Amino acid sequence: MLASLTLIGGAGLLMGMPFALKAGAEFFLPVTAALVIAVALVPLLEWLERRRVPSGLAAFACLLVVLLVVNGALASIVVPATQWFAVLPSRIPQIQSNLAPLIDFYSNFQRFVDDTVELIASAPATAAAQQQAVETPTSVLAYASSAPTAAIHTFFAILVIYFFLAGWSRLRRDTIRSRHSFGGAMQTARVIQNVVDATSAYIGTITLINVALGLTTAALLWLIGMPSPLMWGGIVALLNYVPYLGPILAALLLALGGLMSFNDIWYALLPAAIQIGLHLVEANVITPLVLGRRLTINPLLILISLSFWGWVWGTLGALLAVPLLIIIQTIIAAAGRPDIAGFLFESGTLTKVRGEEPELSAGSARDA
Repeated sequence: MLASLTLIGGAGLLMGMPFALKAGAEFFLPVTAALVIAVALVPLLEWLERRRVPSGLAAFACLLVVLLVVNGALASIVVPATQWFAVLPSRIPQIQSNLAPLIDFYSNFQRFVDDTVELIASAPATAAAQQQAVETPTSVLAYASSAPTAAIHTFFAILVIYFFLAGWSRLRRDTIRSRHSFGGAMQTARVIQNVVDATSAYIGTITLINVALGLTTAALLWLIGMPSPLMWGGIVALLNYVPYLGPILAALLLALGGLMSFNDIWYALLPAAIQIGLHLVEANVITPLVLGRRLTINPLLILISLSFWGWVWGTLGALLAVPLLIIIQTIIAAAGRPDIAGFLFESGTLTKVRGEEPELSAGSARDA
């Protein structure tokens, strides 16, 4: 009965946790993002500590590297992007002119599109457009009013990263020593090391791949005369962190930018074609070759993770989806295979143990 009540309570907790995470996003999102970044920085922290750098100074150096990289990337993207948004209304006639041949081509097969366009262009749509135009300043004010909150969340995340890294060595040591057996201590040490290795390896490798992809995209866009090539390369690199959906969005944005920059529609679609070609090479050749089978993840799990964390925390949740999935998979693999039937009726444990505990721990660590 006690096992059944425990299982029911755990199931209720799991069902209610997503709604709690979504409702408390102002707290949970910056903390989770900061912890993921901090775990990825642990190898750099340990490298500095092995060279006799004090923990506080090493944590500050790691944090400084992250801030410099993030601010440099944002500056290369945000500043040119504001100029593109400013000229977008004046470029709408050019976009319509570029799309006219495609619209004429498809209109030969889809005559009903004209009726739909006429229906959309009727008086109610005009009123809706006027209403939208009136409501736009309110949305701008809403974004402006949310800026202090975002700054507070960012500062809070920075503090979490620093104090986590500064106390990492003592936290790991105390966690391992708190185990009452040698086997438990070894298993805890393996789980911690596996989580750090898997997270840092994925984030570090994907970051290098995305930076190379962004620079290559920027170089090719510069060769064809695309304005602000570094901005577009940064957008491609940033969106490539989101599997499947990110590259599609990057191609759509590049297609819009091409239509705003060039008069010939086929030349205007060339930037998007370049990005799609580079992404296919990166996704099917470079990333599998670099990561190999160490961090192979089921595509279905990636889609589920993207949908779940995107629903809970929006765009930032989608960026954290894969690292969180790797951390959860690593912990589950080290903990053992769930055995709910044994927990309810037999041995009273949630994991199926075979053999001695140290051997199971080593095997689980190797599988992770």
